[in-house]
Amino acid sequence: MARILIKNGLVVNQGKIQEQNIVLENEFIASVGGTSEGNFDEIVDAKGCFVLPGLIDDQVHFREPGLTHKADIYSESRAAVAGGITSFMEMPNTVPNTLTQALLEDKYKIAAEKSLANYSFFMGAGNDNLEEVLKTDPKNVCGIKIFMGSSTGNMLVDNIATLEAIFKNSPCLIATHCEDEATIKANTEKFKREFGDNLDAAHHPLIRSAEACYISSSMAIELAKKYNTRLHILHISTAKETTLFRNDIPLKEKRITAEACIHHLWFTDKDYTEKGNFIKWNPAVKTQEDREGVWKALLDGRIDVIATDHAPHTIEEKNKKYTEAPSGGPLVQHALLALMEFHRQGKISIEDIVQKASHNVADLFNIHKRGYLKQGYYGDIVVIDPKKPQTVNKENILYKCGWSPFEGTTFSSTVKHTFISGHHAYADGKFNEGKSGLRMQFDR
Repeated sequence: MARILIKNGLVVNQGKIQEQNIVLENEFIASVGGTSEGNFDEIVDAKGCFVLPGLIDDQVHFREPGLTHKADIYSESRAAVAGGITSFMEMPNTVPNTLTQALLEDKYKIAAEKSLANYSFFMGAGNDNLEEVLKTDPKNVCGIKIFMGSSTGNMLVDNIATLEAIFKNSPCLIATHCEDEATIKANTEKFKREFGDNLDAAHHPLIRSAEACYISSSMAIELAKKYNTRLHILHISTAKETTLFRNDIPLKEKRITAEACIHHLWFTDKDYTEKGNFIKWNPAVKTQEDREGVWKALLDGRIDVIATDHAPHTIEEKNKKYTEAPSGGPLVQHALLALMEFHRQGKISIEDIVQKASHNVADLFNIHKRGYLKQGYYGDIVVIDPKKPQTVNKENILYKCGWSPFEGTTFSSTVKHTFISGHHAYADGKFNEGKSGLRMQFDR
């Protein structure tokens, strides 16, 4: 039995910060708050550091299979572990699209061999695979993903009969990408007529507009209410959309929940001048007022979780002209550092970071024994030093694509240790790749 002691750290858990010891035995947490006496195979002194439950990222694109020139499960899970993300849920717009149960299981097999973090994969919905969607096992698959707006991979579901059938019969949570395709097409034609070849990234939030997001999110919510569907709307990017969500009932009673992403909390449309296509995402980064609206909803409970929508592309792809450059960017290595920077700026407490990026994700998806620092739970833990700055540069970026929208940014914090299901996977910049992460299970 491997026993690890994490001592003297400021443990952040369930709304409290306390100096406590944590003991890990094999995959699990044996105790929180006990003494530091006993025999241990390893002792980690976390004095001066915060000890958090590992972050659970409910939206990533790790690109395997089929797009491994951009990223793969090994490279991106490695970057996630270095960033304090201990578990991820990956999207189905790989090549081939994850539209059958066999293709879904193929991804689980790859992850079992390659992923350094714990993992789950969304089953993809298309216009013609309802039978396959309904075979999804809610106990070992995180959810069904519906693109109600086209994005990388062209998995748009626009057949209303199919949408109705999925919302009515889905065996588990449905997660949606909400942007209205008709609005986007009309805006695209309008701006092409007006600007021709002079379209650039600054036009992106005008083409993929706030109205496009609101129309689609409203439609998803109407369908969910009609069929009492368990709906989770991803990457809310507009202030207007936040009016669609509630904060007057506990999270565990909500049937409709929402997510905010790091880039929509950090950037605004003013940043396109400097960053261009490197902050081109779908949904688009929008105005300062939209960013403030998303922040307000995140803090008052209308938005429930924080994620990354990590979606890497090569530098060569991003350097193409706006109309040809793909949307998305890499974030898993730097998400927690960005959240800690928000904390330093007084925008969010560390307790709320843990609530939104660990506890609530576990509760929202009914994840089995993860997301909290509790006896008997899996030992998913991150130790972060809030007083050890680091600057993001080409030399320390771990993404396979080799770039970050945060290049040149100096963060005030550094991830020192990451434990994955009790395994000390990362310590002071070095990896221990002797164990893979585990497939997440769901209490449904």
